[in-house]
Formats: sequence, C-alpha cells, structure tokens
Amino acid sequence: MAAPVAAQDQSAVAAQADEAEDNTIIVTARRREERLIDVPVAVTSISGQTLENIGASDITAIAENAPNVTLEASRATNSTLSAFIRGIGQQDPVSGFEQGVGIYLDDVYLNRPQAALLDIYDVERIEVLRGPQGTLYGRNTIGGAVKYVTKRLPDEIALEIRATYGSYDRLEGVISASTPINDQIRIGAAVAGLNRDGFGENLTLGTDNYDKQLFAARGNLEIGGYGEPVLIRISGDYTKDKSNPRGGSRLIPGLVSGAPVLDDEYDTRGGLTDPQQEVEAYGLAMNIAIDLSDALTFKSITSWRKDDSQSPIDFDALPQVDLDVPGAYFNEQLSQELQLAYDDGDKLSALLGFYYLDASADTLFDVRLFTTFGGFTAFTQANVDTETYAIFGDATYDITEQLSVSLGGRYTWDERTADILRQNFLGGGSPTFGGAGIPFGGPSTDFEGSRDFKKFTPRASISFKPTPDQNVYASYSQGFKGGGFDPRGVGVNAPDTDGVAGLSDDEVANFLSFRPEKVDSYEIGYKGSFADGRLYVALAGFIADYTDVQIPGSVACSVGGIATFCGVVSNAGKASFKGVELETVATLAQDFGTSGDKLTFNGSVGYIDANYDEYITDIGGTPTDVADFREVQNTPEWTASGRINYTAPVGRGDIYLGTGVSYRSKTFQFEVPNPFIDQSAYALVDASVIYNAPGKNWSLGLYGKNLTDKRVKTSGYTFIVVDPTTGAPILDGGGQVQSALGPEGTLTAFYNEPRQVFATFTFRY
Repeated sequence: MAAPVAAQDQSAVAAQADEAEDNTIIVTARRREERLIDVPVAVTSISGQTLENIGASDITAIAENAPNVTLEASRATNSTLSAFIRGIGQQDPVSGFEQGVGIYLDDVYLNRPQAALLDIYDVERIEVLRGPQGTLYGRNTIGGAVKYVTKRLPDEIALEIRATYGSYDRLEGVISASTPINDQIRIGAAVAGLNRDGFGENLTLGTDNYDKQLFAARGNLEIGGYGEPVLIRISGDYTKDKSNPRGGSRLIPGLVSGAPVLDDEYDTRGGLTDPQQEVEAYGLAMNIAIDLSDALTFKSITSWRKDDSQSPIDFDALPQVDLDVPGAYFNEQLSQELQLAYDDGDKLSALLGFYYLDASADTLFDVRLFTTFGGFTAFTQANVDTETYAIFGDATYDITEQLSVSLGGRYTWDERTADILRQNFLGGGSPTFGGAGIPFGGPSTDFEGSRDFKKFTPRASISFKPTPDQNVYASYSQGFKGGGFDPRGVGVNAPDTDGVAGLSDDEVANFLSFRPEKVDSYEIGYKGSFADGRLYVALAGFIADYTDVQIPGSVACSVGGIATFCGVVSNAGKASFKGVELETVATLAQDFGTSGDKLTFNGSVGYIDANYDEYITDIGGTPTDVADFREVQNTPEWTASGRINYTAPVGRGDIYLGTGVSYRSKTFQFEVPNPFIDQSAYALVDASVIYNAPGKNWSLGLYGKNLTDKRVKTSGYTFIVVDPTTGAPILDGGGQVQSALGPEGTLTAFYNEPRQVFATFTFRY
C-alpha cells in the first residue's frame, strides 16, 4: 500500500537524520522515496548534514565526492555552471546549446546554465544520477542529473541563523525561519548574504578579482501534508550576484607588448568595463501532490523562471582591446509536468508523465578587435527558442520477492527556432553595448529558421536481490539531446555562397545548425549493506556508445578579408566510454574510546576510458578523421575521494572531526589538447571541526578548504595557431606561440579557489 504523501515526506526526513546511525540513505531517484540500495541506477546522495560537515558553499563541491562528475564555474562568472557526468556535458553557455547534464531545483529543470551554479543553503540533500534520464523526469538529459532538494517546512516554529567569517574577509549570513499558521498551512523563508573579497586583483582597474557579492532569498508556502492526502508547495526564489567579472590569467607574454606572465594566478590585467557585471535570477514554482487512493498519486509541477546576466569578458586579459567581449544573456522558461504514480504495495509500481517546456534564450555580444583593424567589432544577437513536449512512463514489476524488472520509455518532440543577426561595426563597439561604432557593410548573418527533432528513447533494467540488503542489477538506457543552431556562425561562410543575398534559408540553416546526439548506455551494478547497516558498498560498471557528438567551439576566421571570431559546431561522429565506479560508507569503529563515539569513512573511486572513435573535421577542404588527436574534455580518467569522520560526546554536547582528500587525474579543457591550459593530476585536502551544544541549539565549526593551496586550472580561452590535425601549438622561428586572433594572442586560464579557513556559528530554535 502506498504511504500518504505526508508520511512519505516524514520518512525521508527521518531517514536522513538516521543516516549517521545505520548508513540508510533515502533518495527520490525514481520519483518515489526508497532506499538507495533498492535503486538499480548509479546514484550519489549527499545529505544536508554532510554538506554542512564538509563546509560546502555551492554545488560544485559535489564533484569532489561523486565519481566521474565535473561541476565548475564557467570561466568568467561565478554563477554559470559547466557540468559533465561520465564524459557527457556542455561547456559553452551560449543560447544555441542544451545542457548535457540536467540541474533540478525541487524537481524543476533549469533550462540554461546561467544562474545554475546554486549556492548551498536551506538544503535537505543533493542527488547525482549518472547516465541518461528521461523516463522518470520532466526533461530528457543525456548525461545525467543533479537534484537540489530543499528542506520541507516543519509543523512547528523553527528558526536558524548562520554566520560565517574567514579568509579574504569572507562574511556570510543566512537566516531561515518558518511557522505554522494553523493545522494545514505553514510559511517559511530563507535569506542569504554571501560576500568575500577577491583572491586576486585586476591590476588595470584596481578592482578585486574572484570576489563574491551575492544576495539570495527563498520563500515557501505549504498547505496540507503531514498525514493529509493533499500537499501543495508554493515556492519562490531570488538571486542577485553583483560580483566583479572574473578575469583570466595569461599563460603567455603579450606577443606585441611583451607584457609578462603575472606571478599570481588570481591577478589579471583586463581593461573591459562594460557592461557592468550582474546576474539576476528568480522563479516561482507550485508542486501539488494528491493521494487519489491508497495506490494512486497525482502530481503537478508548474514553474516559471527568468534570469538575466550581463558580463564584460576580456579574453586576452590585457588593457588593450585585443579580444574583448561584452556579453548579455536573457533566459526565460515556463514548464508544466504532470505525473500519475501507482504503487499497489505488493508487486507493481508505475509512473506516467507529461512534460511541456517553452523556453527562450537570447544572447548578445560584441567581439571587439580594435588592435586588429581600426575599432573593428563583430556584433551578434541570437535568439534561440525551445518548445518541447514529452510523454514518458516507467514501470517496475516484482516477479518474485527477489527478482524485479523495469521498463520505461519516452517520446520527445523538440522544436528549436532561431533568429540570428551578425553585423560588423567600425570605430568602436556596437550601440547595444554603448559603443560608438557605425555599421560596416551588410549583415554577415541575418537568419530566421527552425528545426524539429523527434525521438523515442527506451529504458530497461532487471534487479535481483539475494537478500533484502543486497541488489544486483543490469540496465540499458538511451539518451537523446536535440540539435540546434550556432548563434556565432557566419552565414557568408557557408559553402558555395558569395554573400547573404545569394543564400536561401535552407542553405544558412544547414550551415548554422547541428544534428541531435544520442547515447546508448549499458550498466551493471551491485549494492550491498552489511553488518547491520554499518557498511554500504555500491559498485557499477558502464559502457556508453555516443554518436553525433555535438562539439561547439570558437575559432578565428575571416569575413570579407578581415580576421574575426566565428562559431564552429561539428557533430564529431562517435565516442565510446567504459568505466567503473565504487562508492562506500562504512562505520569503522563505535564506542571504542568513550560511550557514544563513532569513526566512519566515506569513499569513492571512478575510472573512465573515454575516447573519440571518429572525429571528422575539414582540413584544407578535405574531410579528415582526427580522432587519434582529440580528447574528451572535462573528463579525467581517474576520480577519487575519501573522508574520515569522527564524532564523540563532549559533556552534554558532541564534537565532529573530519578530514578528506579528493583526487583527479589529468584533465583536458578542450577536445584539442593544449599543454599550456590542460590540468595535470592533483589532490585537494580539506578538514573541519564542529562542536554541537546540548540539544544542538547552537554549533561552532572551523573549516579548512584546499589546505595545501593547490592551484588548479578549471577552464580557459585559447586562440593560438595550432596544427589542424594534432592540435599542437605551432611556434614561430623564435620558438614562440603565434596568435590566431588579435596581435597579442589569447591563452588564458581560470583557477579553483585557493586555501581558505573560516568559522561558522549556527543558532537553532
């Protein structure tokens, strides 16, 4: 018999609270609450308490604890997310591309990576699902999903105040409060101010570099639940990030000015100041769950979201306007998801769903090349809209108490509509960004068009439980990501055309568009709980065949004989991924020093062999397979983590001691290997000490992050001349790299956060 909605929610909270006692972890990976051990899918679940223990500030911390996962801030901002799971992801944040990894905020899919780098506050848990998702979730995601689950409102008055101070004058405050209005209605709100000085300085502008100035708020209204057959959750959230733009660190001297490489990786010399950096995001959501009977539950998830980002991106990181890109992103989405879930409490559980998304993504940017040609600017305005419908379903049937099978499928209709204008200017930047430039010639692209993409994607799994606490499973799932239009492409570069006037819409569309990509993923796994729950082990092996891989890129090109900046998107052909993942949670000792103390270990290891089997590119007018010279980006061969946790009573309170290390092997930033910008293997070390007062009414924690002060390249920009086959930089007669765009050359890197120590005080009522 299916538990009522409120009972399910309460059991989830209780299980999370008991996680430290018996390592039982409850997840909603299959859109119903169940033990992690029962889910025939590779899932990592990290509770809010664990996130507090490790001092996690945003969701990128999850990648340090989950195998074969990369989550990073995207180059020049604090708020745009680059996400990869098992080799599949999306690095380019412009409007023509969908994400390979889905980010969900309380079951609402965030369609664009802008404002998707979520700060951690008021969180219940975060789940990472590896592999294609689509038969249980609103939006199909080809690589996996990250689910950010906020806390339910309690049925009594609650207040939590958290204050943090630390390195780089880090000053943060979070206040969460809630109260019941009556037996049926509860309201709550959380407000966060997150501020920090920069890790470095912009030596040209005299401003902080890598600083943080963020305000966030969330409000909730809950009706019903807690034993009632109806639960309505209405939520709204708002974020405003006024941090300075992040400037990159040049890895080569200026090729004309001779400007030296700076000693501090966090310093920069970029001179671009327009537009003023700002990210503003907000949204509303309403989740309704109704128990129609003991076995049948109806859910509706309605959401509207909007985000605006404006950022000055100085690619060359020098005062000269050598390759400067003021940019703006305007995203809006409306989504509706309906679900009907059935659970007879005996043998059959099933879900049938419908999903609709209407999203607009508008990108505007200048490419200012003033040092190349008399105040030359290439301006692009690209509006790419997505309308998608999907019907999906999934069912699990228990053939016996030990053997069960699951079947699912999804049919997706995607329509992508593009309106792309590209216009050159002379004498300054475009008027859109306050420049004084005047139009130079006609538009190099002036295009409107649309493409439809349809696909059925199946899923199947079989699960065998030799005991209730062991699960052996095998699964197959297919993932799909629709095609689109490259907003940076130049129409006059289309083959066999001499100008815009000679192009048909189909000719331009064929040049600017790219095909859908598909992945077939096979997984076998084992999950087991031993010694009365004191040891949990999850082992998964996977193989994925990835076809028509979408590879977006930016390259130097020539339009009308003038060197400029173009987008190049290729469907690279084929890639194959093979890997193994191991996760464990273990109680190593208990009551060994004093009564009530406990020593635990959390660990993970991921291995992936990721290769391009076919990568066709055009070299001198001849299609050439360069797969042997290409690498899968943001996908290290090895990832690993380990953390030792010790808790012990101190008087009537308790103390927590923890230390952890995370490891990643060599990482390629782009498909074309580059010895300057690729990151060699590294390890990060963290530690924390937390005292909890009696009754946990207050706590005081001391945290150290990246204690060895390891500097890690996380992303970058590269516009240097390379061999078209191998990708190796081509040097001039003096042994120096050569610029592909802008006389000074662009080869810049962005870095992780340096060593930080901070203290957090939390009061709870």
